[in-house]
Amino acid sequence: MRPRKRPREALRPGPSDAAAVMKRRAARIGGTLTMAFVAALLSEWAHVPLPWMIGPLLTTAICGVLGAPIDAAAPLRNVGQWIIGAALGLYFTPEVLRSVFELWPALLAGIAWALLMGYSFYWLLARASSAGNAEERATAYFAAAIGGASEMALLGERHGGRVDRIAVAHSLRVLIVVVTIPLAYQWAGLRGLDSSLPGPVQVHLGGLGLLGALTLLGALLVSRLRLPNPWVLGALSVALTLTASGVELSALPSAVTHAGQLFIGVALGARFTPDFMRSAPRWMVAVAIGTLAIIALSAGFAWTLAQLAELHWATVLLGTSPGGIAEMCITAKVLQLGVPVVTAFHVTRYVAVLLCAAPLYHWLESRDGDRQPR
Repeated sequence: MRPRKRPREALRPGPSDAAAVMKRRAARIGGTLTMAFVAALLSEWAHVPLPWMIGPLLTTAICGVLGAPIDAAAPLRNVGQWIIGAALGLYFTPEVLRSVFELWPALLAGIAWALLMGYSFYWLLARASSAGNAEERATAYFAAAIGGASEMALLGERHGGRVDRIAVAHSLRVLIVVVTIPLAYQWAGLRGLDSSLPGPVQVHLGGLGLLGALTLLGALLVSRLRLPNPWVLGALSVALTLTASGVELSALPSAVTHAGQLFIGVALGARFTPDFMRSAPRWMVAVAIGTLAIIALSAGFAWTLAQLAELHWATVLLGTSPGGIAEMCITAKVLQLGVPVVTAFHVTRYVAVLLCAAPLYHWLESRDGDRQPR
């Protein structure tokens, strides 16, 4: 007699099972945040640059690779980006905004540099993966583009690339940049050389609440419009508009910006899992070597551009380095290295790469066909 099959409904997790899963995940997230908080305090005690981001990032990444139960909540990452976007917007006083507009030739040069480095990085990754078919070429191209990780992964998927390798490449690139440049700056004593002060300098509880509500509405609106990176760009746009109009509601307490850095550090570090280092080691090595090469080349480019634009080269390097908007602008804020200038470089580059990535890929495909890039 054949055993009767269990009803399909019986195979689904019941409410109690779902609650248990949610409880376990909440415990993992709580444990991760607690560990990250301790790591931030220890990093601050040890005078590590950007302690509230680098400490949680490295600790979470190392523990994740070793198999510890690390987890991060996407809403907390969004909160971190919202905080940082609002904090950056407070630097754009009317005087600062006018000076940034005058830098448009340097910003255009930064865009051209990002596209050039992206193609050079593509060439390296294509060689490392022996990219001979459309899937491998798309993977190498969108992994190498100096743009937002999630946006490039989505574009890569649309063009037939491997999302896992694209995401891994961007995660490793940002981690290397976030750790390498601040440590190098601290070793060289590069801090407070191009400082800018935010418009509001005092915390007012009523104004802080209104600032938080308005920047949150901006982030939600940009997200509703399905525009990229809404939590940074939406909050940044609202805070920038208020500050540039002379409306100074409140400064952000340091504890709030510390929390934003911690959430972003945990979100980035949680991407590193035990399978991370085992997946395509040759690919990983190529990404690491390419990232270090771009940082070195960008240092030379930054020095040259800084002489022409009459800026400090350390500020220009933060603006033209292959890191993300939030991470590099946080670095500029903490190290007091021209926050508005760095923000302007990254925002203009981000938009330009997002708009140009797909058309340039189609042009390369039409030019090269089934041949490897030369």
